[in-house]
Amino acid sequence: MMTLMTRLGYQIPNFNYPGVDQSGLFDAVAAQAKAADSSGFDTIFLMDHFFQLPMLGAPDNYMLECYTTLGALARETKNVRLSALVTGNTYRNPAVLAKVVTALDIVSNGRAQLGIGAGWFELEHDAFGIEFGTFTDRFEKLEEALQIILPMLRGERPSLDGKHYQVKAAHNEPPPVGRIPIMIGGSGEKKTLRMVAQYADESNLTSQFVELPRKLEALAAHCERLGRDRSEITVSQHLNVVIADNMDLAYKEIVEFLRGRGLDVETMDEDSRNGILAMVIWGDEDQVGEKLTDVLSHGADGLTMSLPGNGHIPERVEQLGKTASKVLGIAR
Repeated sequence: MMTLMTRLGYQIPNFNYPGVDQSGLFDAVAAQAKAADSSGFDTIFLMDHFFQLPMLGAPDNYMLECYTTLGALARETKNVRLSALVTGNTYRNPAVLAKVVTALDIVSNGRAQLGIGAGWFELEHDAFGIEFGTFTDRFEKLEEALQIILPMLRGERPSLDGKHYQVKAAHNEPPPVGRIPIMIGGSGEKKTLRMVAQYADESNLTSQFVELPRKLEALAAHCERLGRDRSEITVSQHLNVVIADNMDLAYKEIVEFLRGRGLDVETMDEDSRNGILAMVIWGDEDQVGEKLTDVLSHGADGLTMSLPGNGHIPERVEQLGKTASKVLGIAR
C-alpha cells in the first residue's frame, strides 16, 4: 500500500522580503505557510541551508535554520506535513537527526516528514567547519545515516559500526506519533535513485521535467533488482513558479526578482532572455495550469513548487494552490 506522500508541496526558498527585517520575518513566513495550509497544499518545505544558494541570492541573504522554523510553523498550521527539502545529511549526526524529526512529529501531532539528501553546497561546509569530503564520501555517509535513522523512526534500536558513523543501541523515546515518511532528494540515476528504491517512500527530482521518463525508468530498474514494488514510491517534480493575476504582472514580478539577483533580462538578447525565462513556469492561472499539466504528463505523481519571486505575497501562494489543486484534481 502506498504511503500518503506529497502530491502538492510548497517550498519557501528565500527569506528576504521587501520592507521586512528580522523582527517581522517569522510573521511573513508564517503568513505564507498559512496560505499554503488553506489552499490545497499537503506539505510545506523549507531548505536546509545556512547560506542562500547562488541561483536565489547572495550568500549573506537571510536564511532561517530549517528545523527550528518548521517547529514554529507546526503551531501556525493545521493540515500540512512539514519537511526539509531536503535535509543536508552532512550537517547533522544521524541519530540526533532522528530525534529532531521525531520532536517535529510530536509538536505537529504527526505531520513530520523526513526529506534528506547527501549534501552539496561546499561553501557552507567550509564556512562552518563541517567536513565536506568527496562525492563518494557524502553518498557513503547518506547510506549509513539511513541505516541509523530509519530503524530509530520505526521503533528499533540500531547499532552500526560504520566507516563514518557508529551507534550502539540508539533508542528514540518518545517515538513518533505515526509513521514518518522518508523522501530522498536528488536526480542521480545510479546512486540517489538506487537509495530511493532501497530506503524511501518518495523521490523528489530537481532535474528538468522532460527528463522524468528516463528517471522513472532508472528507478523502476532499481526497484526490480532490489525486489521493491515500484508502486510503493511516489515521485514528485520540483519547479520554480511565478504566478500572478495576468501575464504582464507575472512578467513584471519575475523581472524584478531576477534583477535583484543581477540578471536584467530586459537588456539581454532574445535568446538569452528566453533561455532564462524558460527555467521558470510563469504566467496567469490558466497559463501556469497548462504548464503544470504538461509536467504531470511526463509521469510525475506530484509536484513540489516554490515561488521565489513573489511567494512573500500570501495571495500568490493561494493562487498557486488553487491552480495546482485543480490540475491534480484535489478537492479543496
